[in-house]
Amino acid sequence: MATDDTLPIINAPPPAKLAITSGGNNAFHNFNNDFAHITDPNERRRLALAEIDNAPFGWYHVRACVVAGVGFFTDSYDIFSVGLLTTMLGVVYWPYAKGAMPTNSDTTIKVATSGGTVIGQLGFGALADFVGRKRMYGLELIVIIFATLAQALTSSSPSMDIVGVITFWRIIMGIGIGGDYPLSSIITSEFATTKWRGAMMGAVFAMQGIGQFVAGLVMLFVTLGFRESLITAKSYATCQGTRHLLLTIHESGFGAVPACIALYYRLTIPETPRYTFDVARDVEKAGEDVEAYMAGRSEGHPDDIQRVQGRIRANESMKVPKASFRDFAKYYSKWQNGKILLGTAGSWFLLDVAYYGLSLNNPIILSTIGYAGGDTVYKTLLNTAIGNLISADLLKIVCAGAIPGYWVTVATVDIIGRKAIQLGGFVILTIIFIIMGFAYHQLSGHALLALYVIAQFFFNFGPNTTTFIVPGECFPTRYRSTSHGFSAAAGKIGSIIAQAAIAPLRVRGATSSNANPWLNHVLEIYALFMLLGIFTTLCIPETKRITLEVLSGEGEIYENGNGSPGSGEDGAGKSVVPDAEESKAV
Repeated sequence: MATDDTLPIINAPPPAKLAITSGGNNAFHNFNNDFAHITDPNERRRLALAEIDNAPFGWYHVRACVVAGVGFFTDSYDIFSVGLLTTMLGVVYWPYAKGAMPTNSDTTIKVATSGGTVIGQLGFGALADFVGRKRMYGLELIVIIFATLAQALTSSSPSMDIVGVITFWRIIMGIGIGGDYPLSSIITSEFATTKWRGAMMGAVFAMQGIGQFVAGLVMLFVTLGFRESLITAKSYATCQGTRHLLLTIHESGFGAVPACIALYYRLTIPETPRYTFDVARDVEKAGEDVEAYMAGRSEGHPDDIQRVQGRIRANESMKVPKASFRDFAKYYSKWQNGKILLGTAGSWFLLDVAYYGLSLNNPIILSTIGYAGGDTVYKTLLNTAIGNLISADLLKIVCAGAIPGYWVTVATVDIIGRKAIQLGGFVILTIIFIIMGFAYHQLSGHALLALYVIAQFFFNFGPNTTTFIVPGECFPTRYRSTSHGFSAAAGKIGSIIAQAAIAPLRVRGATSSNANPWLNHVLEIYALFMLLGIFTTLCIPETKRITLEVLSGEGEIYENGNGSPGSGEDGAGKSVVPDAEESKAV
C-alpha cells in the first residue's frame, strides 16, 4: 500500500485478528480489536487516546468523579474541621481559660496538616510518575484513614501533651491528604473526555465544599445532641461529662467513613492508558486498559506474547521522550515550559495565603463580626457551628458561598475557560480584600459578612478551583504528577505562611476589649497577594477543550492533513487530531 509522509504506516490485519473481531462485534463492539492490527506504537497510542478524548460522557466518567471526589470530601473534612476542632479542644482542655486555646497551640495544630501535606504532594506526586498512578492510588487513602482514627483515639497524659499528639497525627494525615491532590487530579484528567475534562476535574474538587459543610454540620448535630449537658454547665470548668465524646464523634465519627467506602474502588482502578503508553511503554496493556475502564473493569488482560512484542516495538519507535532527570531539566529549562510551572505554582501559592488564612480561622473571623462566640459553652459551640454554615446572604447556603462557587465553576469552566475564571477571580478578590481591609472600621457587621460571603464565592468560582485543574492538564504525562504535586505543595507552603506568619498578626496589640486589633491589616496583606495572583495567571495557558497531548507539546507527534502540527481544535472547537473512526477507515 502506498503511503505519504503525513500518515503512519498501518500494517494489514492478520487473519487471526479478523476472525476474533468478526464474531464479537456483532453483539458488543470490541474497540481493542479495531486497533489490534496496527503495529505502529505511535498510531496505536493515538487511536487509543482518541477513544478517551472523544468518548461521549458516560457512567464510567461519573464513576471516576465519585471515586476521586469522595477522597476530596475526606480531605476537606479533615482540613477544614481543624477550626472547629481547636474550638472544641479549647473547651475540653483549657476550661479555666474560658475555652480559649493558647495562640501558639492553635497555630501549631493548624499548620501541622499543611506541613504534612507538602511532603505528601511532593512525594506521592513524584512516585506516581515513577512507579505509576495505580500503585499509589489508594495508598494515600489508607494513610488518611489510619491517621484520622489514631488522632480521634488520642488524649493527654502525664507523659504527653494533647497538642503534641494531635500535631503528630495531623502531620501523618496531611501526608496522605497531600498525595490525594496530584493523584486525583491527574487520574481524572487522563481518563476524562476532552470536551468535559474541566467539569469532571472541577466536580472532584467541588467535594471540598461538601466536606466543609459536613464538618460544620457534624459539630452542629453533636452540640444539639448534648444540649442538656452543655446548657446546664455554669462554666467551662464544670463542663466535664461529654468532652471526650464530643471530640471523638466530631473527629473520628465521620472523617474516616467515606474514605473507607472509596478505598476498594481506588485500589481496583486500571492504570491510566496515558501512563502505560508514554512512561511504561506497554502498548498492548494500555489498549486493553482503555476498554476495561470504559466497561467498568479493574484492568485489561492482554496476551503476554503480544505484550512483550509491543513493548519492544514501543521502545524502538515511540516518539514520546523517555522520562529522565536530564529530560526533566531540559524540558523545564525552556521558558515556554518553565513559565507554565511558574504560573501554576505561583498562582496556587498566592491563592492559599489568603484562602487558608481565612478558611482555617472561620470561627475567629465570624466571632469578630458577630457570628460566633457566646457567654456559655453551649452558645459558643452552637454559634460557631451555625456560623460555619452561613452562606449566600438570605439563602443561607453552606460554607459562606463556597459550594455555590464550586458548582458554578463546574458548570462554566469548559465554556468560559480556566484562565478567564482564574483571572476574574483574582481581580474581584483583590477588590474585596481592599474594601474589607481599608474600610474595616467603617463597615457594619452585616456588611463585613456580605463581603466575606462574596469572597468565599469568588475563591471557588475562581482560582481555588482552577489552580487544581490547570496543573493536571498542561504538563506532559511523564512529569504531570510531579508538576501538579510541586504546584500544590507551593500552595500549601502559602497556607503555612498564612497560618504561621500572617494570621497571628491579628492579635498584635490585643487587649481585653479587642482580641483581634490587627485583623484589618491582615486583610490588607491578603489583598496584596490576590493582586500578585493576577500576574502569575498570565503565565498559564488556556486549556479548555484541548487534548492533553497538544497542551504538553506532544501533539506535534501527530500531523494534520497539511503536515503541520495539530493545535487541538479548529476554529469551530472541533479536534483536528484524527479520530478513531477516521483511522479505521484508512
